[in-house]
Amino acid sequence: MSVRIEDVLKYHSEGRHGKIEVRPTKPCFTSRELSMAYTPGVAEPCRKIYNNEDDIFNYTAKGNLVAVVSNGTAVLGLGDIGPHAGKPVMEGKGVLFKRFADIDVFDIELLTKDPKEIIRSCQLLEPTFGGINLEDIKAPECFEIEKELKKTMNIPVFHDDQHGTAIISCAALINAAEITEKKLEDIKIVVSGAGAAAIACCTLYLRAGVRRENIAMFDSKGLIHKQRQDINEYKMNFATENKYSSLADAMQGADMFLGLSKGNIVSEDMVKSMASNPIVFALANPDPEITYEDVTAVRNDVVMATGRSDYPNQVNNVLGFPFIFRGALDVRAKAINEEMKIAAVNALANLAKEKVPEVVIRAYGGKEFSFGSEYIIPKPFDPRVLWRVASAVARAAIDTGVARHIIEDWNLYEEELQERLGYSQEIIRAMIHKAQKSPKKIVYTEGEEDKIIHAANAVVHENIGVPVLLGNREVIKRKIDEYGYDQSDFEIIDPLRCESCKEYIDKFYELRHRRGVTQKRAQNLMRQQNYLGAMMIRNDDAQALIGGLGQSYPSTIKPALETVGVKQGIKVVSGLYIVIIQRKVYFFADTTVNVDPTAEELAEIAISAADTVKEFDIEPKIAMLSFSNFGSAKYPESNKVKKAVEIVNELRPELQVDGEMQADTAIVPDIRKEEFPFSILKGSANVLIFPNLSAANVSYKLMERLTDATVIGPILMGMNKSIHVLQRDSTVQDIINMSAIAVVEAKSNGK
Repeated sequence: MSVRIEDVLKYHSEGRHGKIEVRPTKPCFTSRELSMAYTPGVAEPCRKIYNNEDDIFNYTAKGNLVAVVSNGTAVLGLGDIGPHAGKPVMEGKGVLFKRFADIDVFDIELLTKDPKEIIRSCQLLEPTFGGINLEDIKAPECFEIEKELKKTMNIPVFHDDQHGTAIISCAALINAAEITEKKLEDIKIVVSGAGAAAIACCTLYLRAGVRRENIAMFDSKGLIHKQRQDINEYKMNFATENKYSSLADAMQGADMFLGLSKGNIVSEDMVKSMASNPIVFALANPDPEITYEDVTAVRNDVVMATGRSDYPNQVNNVLGFPFIFRGALDVRAKAINEEMKIAAVNALANLAKEKVPEVVIRAYGGKEFSFGSEYIIPKPFDPRVLWRVASAVARAAIDTGVARHIIEDWNLYEEELQERLGYSQEIIRAMIHKAQKSPKKIVYTEGEEDKIIHAANAVVHENIGVPVLLGNREVIKRKIDEYGYDQSDFEIIDPLRCESCKEYIDKFYELRHRRGVTQKRAQNLMRQQNYLGAMMIRNDDAQALIGGLGQSYPSTIKPALETVGVKQGIKVVSGLYIVIIQRKVYFFADTTVNVDPTAEELAEIAISAADTVKEFDIEPKIAMLSFSNFGSAKYPESNKVKKAVEIVNELRPELQVDGEMQADTAIVPDIRKEEFPFSILKGSANVLIFPNLSAANVSYKLMERLTDATVIGPILMGMNKSIHVLQRDSTVQDIINMSAIAVVEAKSNGK
């Protein structure tokens, strides 16, 4: 685990307990809105639904609502821990549904082990939910429950422990067979494990073309064969006439091993005995049946998959269930049938053969992927999975007659899916992965702060950068030990006892001696962490600086300006905040530095913001804001903004910038389309340049405090080196995010 147990527990318990909440999607602040949300207005949709039950999808959230139902009898690798202890996992499942497919979830934990009670509970919930995801219910009860619910309910029911693993691994098998030039109908498969996932996998493999007689399945008591009297009906479907004395015996000459059992039960010799070009899927988690290292040590012709993210070809259920339900919900499917599962399999298999876009490569630390033995299924963070799998599932539902709603425009549907994903929210993750490609040394001027130490530890272990902590050496070391971190991960410099700092003193004196700085003054200033850190950056002994957590903004920025200075051609330093709300990303500037910028300074701020936004791989659409629209109110301030637009257009004609305009004109394209069709700005503006510090600062703070927006920053623009100032209330994650941004900027500065 890369984070401390204390941090995990704090993550789940801090603030609002747990990981999920319910929020209204319609306003309810006035008496009129209240009368529509509830009595008397709510009676109208009730009447509509009473006359036509399918209208429930039009007037309620049912069509985007899934129940994650569990009794806690087979929770992850923890076993039968019960519904209470299993609830954090079910909440986590809800987070994944929302994160990857924008599906809302209620997790429902049932205090029963009786399959009939679970079945009846789910049946009674049908009016509420658009689908049911059965989760962590042990075999064989899970088979009985799903079978009965699929037969009696008119909404999709899906046991992810079975079918999720089956779908992902089947896609991997199809591609592995192609790479190894094996025919599915001919391959001999040995299976370790006979639980829900193993049986579901083999059942789906049969539909893909594998022959039943070529499967040898083992449970904890040995081979499942037809002479055994202790196996249930689900295992009996895979009972074989063959007799193998052991798993090792069965694996001799086998084409494929599928492990869904427990770790370290397969030896190197067993893998050696397999047929040429073997396929090994060791999917037990966290410890596979045999490690990737052990397999590749004895076979160089193998295609291997595991359930782990640190090895190639991770079979991860998150590639399946969010997108399968997304497609099923969008056509109001009555079920998830076999054709829909096979459609998902083929969509995943085909996607792995396509060229991997830069956004995916960047998300995985810059590593190139192409179809082959180490890339047989898409990566979980590949955004294309959503619209490929959901579309395929939706089409299959329509083709097989289980859809209540028919999609006519598939291109439009894919665009809607991309908007649901809100990929723009991934900009920070993208920055982190950019930083991981070229980590830099980061100096933290407040190295004694607890948050800084926690963040610096994460920066090391996530390979974002190399931290240098400034402060009292004994205090910092003591805290590092208290937190259980490794002191060797940190460089610590104590400004009061820095024998190597004489070089910085001399250089600072040389730099500022004609500006009133004496040798003694230079020596005193180098004992201050902000000045020492800034000189380290100037001297390239570190490439990025993070400060300001417990200090005022000027106390951090002043030393940086005196030592590092601004970029060539830049006259003003400015601040930018990232504001993420409703899956949309906006950049606000200048929010921190310039009180009343001139037209020339506004233009420079806009250009700096545009260049910064491009670092996030987002095309800037710049709106220069005012209280007027295109000359509607002629005042000095609005004229200033208008002139700033003209300057930007002259200096950087390739940028998409317009104004002056009001804020709603900037972010609502329909206003410009109807009232200002001449505007060159296309779509919603994403870079908002405010006319003065008051407007910018008030705006981002109101967004942060009065809405559910995520606000990240400030990003300091215009400095000659990568220097950033934290907010006083920054969290550990905020510091990690700013560290990644600082590293990427340092890389750009060093080009």
